[in-house]
This record gives sequence, C-alpha cells and structure tokens, in this order.
Amino acid sequence: MPEPALSRIDAVTGPVHVALIMDGNGRWAEGRGLPRAAGHREGVQALKRTVRGAADLGIRCLTVFGFSTENWKRPAEEVSDLMGLVRAYVGSDLDRLKREGVRIHILGRRQGLPDDIAAIVDRAEQQTAHNDRFLLQVAFNYGGRADITDAVNRLVHQARQRGEGAPDITEEDIGAALSTNRGPPVDLIIRTSGEQRLSNFLLWEAAYAEMVFQDILWPDYGPAALTEAVEEYHRRDRRFGGRAPTPQMAVS
Repeated sequence: MPEPALSRIDAVTGPVHVALIMDGNGRWAEGRGLPRAAGHREGVQALKRTVRGAADLGIRCLTVFGFSTENWKRPAEEVSDLMGLVRAYVGSDLDRLKREGVRIHILGRRQGLPDDIAAIVDRAEQQTAHNDRFLLQVAFNYGGRADITDAVNRLVHQARQRGEGAPDITEEDIGAALSTNRGPPVDLIIRTSGEQRLSNFLLWEAAYAEMVFQDILWPDYGPAALTEAVEEYHRRDRRFGGRAPTPQMAVS
C-alpha cells in the first residue's frame, strides 16, 4: 500500500529535532517465525523510509538509537548481525545520503568498536560533513549516562590542561560537551513497539522533550507513523516548566 501524501511541518511550531528509539525488531521476526536477524534487516528498511519521510515533513534533525552500550550483553551472533547491518546500511545508502544533503553524525563511544566499523563511521561523517539540508545522528555504542560521564570528564581534563583546579561546570558547559552538541534541542522523542521508557537514551536532552509511545513494531514503521507522532506532538502544550497565563493574568 502506498504511503499517504505528507504535509510539511510549520518551521515555527516544529518539531525540528525528532529522536527515535527503534524498538520491536526481535518481536516482529518472532511473530513471523523468523530469526531475529530478519527483524534487524527489515528495521534497516524502516530506517531508510523514515529518514526520507522526516526530511519530506520538514524535520531538520533525526536522532536514532542504533546500538546501546548495554547491547554488547546480547548473544555474540546477534551483535555480529547488528554490526553487519551498519556495514550494509552505509554501503548501500551513503551515496544517496550524500546526494540528498544529509549530514551523518555518530553519537557514542568509538573505543571498543571493531576496526572496520570505526572506519565506516569515520568515512560516513567525513563524506557528508559539508551537507546541511538534514542532520542524521545515529547513536551507536551509546548510552545517555555514559555520554554525560564522558562530557564531565572531558571538561575536567580540559581544565587540568589549562592548569586550573576543580572547574566550575555549568549546565551550558555539559550541554556543549555532549556528543549531541551539533544538533538542535530535541523536541520529540518517539519509542515504537508499545514500550514506555527511555532505556538510557538522551537522558540529558530529554529534559523538556515531548514523548510519544507508539504500538507499531519498528520494521513496520515509516512516514505515516511518523506523521501520526508529529500530529500528537502538535496537540501538546509545551510550557518548559512555566505556566500558561490565565485570562485574568492576560488582562492585567
């Protein structure tokens, strides 16, 4: 069935930056009597559809949770399959992403990655560095707590290099030191498969993001489901800790 026509998002009301926890690959495969690897492969196709749909909607930045620091605990065969998907995705889609003005930024720790995966990550970033139409951030070997810890350690190390003692670290300093510092603030976080938790994803950046949980399994995801999440976002009243004025306050 063809995807419905999409309307662009108002640049003022956004969301400009959407983050996605792509959940449900394993359950999608198990429900069809297939190995989990088949679910991961279909999940890559869902990612391709969703990146195209996000750009068409007017979203300027999409951050997706590809592989967490905790995922190393999974069976070795599944970890190997996930690494293979990185090779396949970059190998099959990098040229198209370059042509379409997509800039790729990988979040997370580079230490511990297989050498060829680290090289693929570096190549994808370097070859798309000058693109400015759309920012695709892939959280790979990423954890929100680890990213905050790394940011603070980096700030302390920089202070010591300057010959300073214990630095007076501000929220702005931490935000600038996180691996997500190239993107705009996160407006909307979506999790698929019906689960309702962040699972150590964008813990700092989620402070005032809206959250939408959808029952669809990730391999079935695409522009239509993304549009539904954005429509729910527009029904929210974002106050950032403040309060909408009452009629009496508005008059006085």
